[in-house]
Amino acid sequence: MMRLQKYLALCGVASRRASEKLIAEGKVTVNGRTVREMGVQVDETSDKVCVSGKPVKPENEKHYLAYHKPLGEMTTVTDPEGRATVMDKFRDYPVRLFPVGRLDYDSEGLLLLTNDGEMMQHLLHPSHEVPKEYLCRVMGRVGEEQLRRLRAGVSIDERLTSPADARLVRYEGENSVLLVTIHEGRNRQVRRMIEAVGHEVTALRRVGFGPIKLGDLPRGMWRKLTEAEVRRLKEL
Repeated sequence: MMRLQKYLALCGVASRRASEKLIAEGKVTVNGRTVREMGVQVDETSDKVCVSGKPVKPENEKHYLAYHKPLGEMTTVTDPEGRATVMDKFRDYPVRLFPVGRLDYDSEGLLLLTNDGEMMQHLLHPSHEVPKEYLCRVMGRVGEEQLRRLRAGVSIDERLTSPADARLVRYEGENSVLLVTIHEGRNRQVRRMIEAVGHEVTALRRVGFGPIKLGDLPRGMWRKLTEAEVRRLKEL
């Protein structure tokens, strides 16, 4: 027996938190009965669980992919405005995948996708502080004082961010290229942190998520993670 939201995560439906939302919205049935309350226990060997009328079962084989998201794709399964999403590239993939976290529409770079709901939940939980690394092109010359402020944490929405690892990579004329690593996942956090110290981000690329690096993976292409990479993710 296990909690329904954990069962849905094991089925690759969504993370536990997103599964709880599906339950609250009345989209989940157990043996034909709509369940809205949390804490319901199910038996994976005998209970029939459906999401939006479709039966779901745990997927024995777990898949872990790295994708180089280009600009102009939403990091969602669907978009009500009809814009392209990262999932458009994986419609024909043999199992249903979900993106691990989000990457802004106007940002590019490394995005992990998986059908392992349990791992997805752990990677996104704030208590685990998984580092995310970004290469940023910034208007103006960023000095040591601005870098020091980023390393100490800045105020966003009247709440202090955790310290970032920020360093200058190079100057490009009157612009700067920074490498910034954060351990949180607030909305547009890196852009807003740099704005808080007086500069504007003109290009943003995620180049690392925990131990996984973007490397030379071309835009719009994906690859399977190696066994060693998956093991390092699980060790987090």
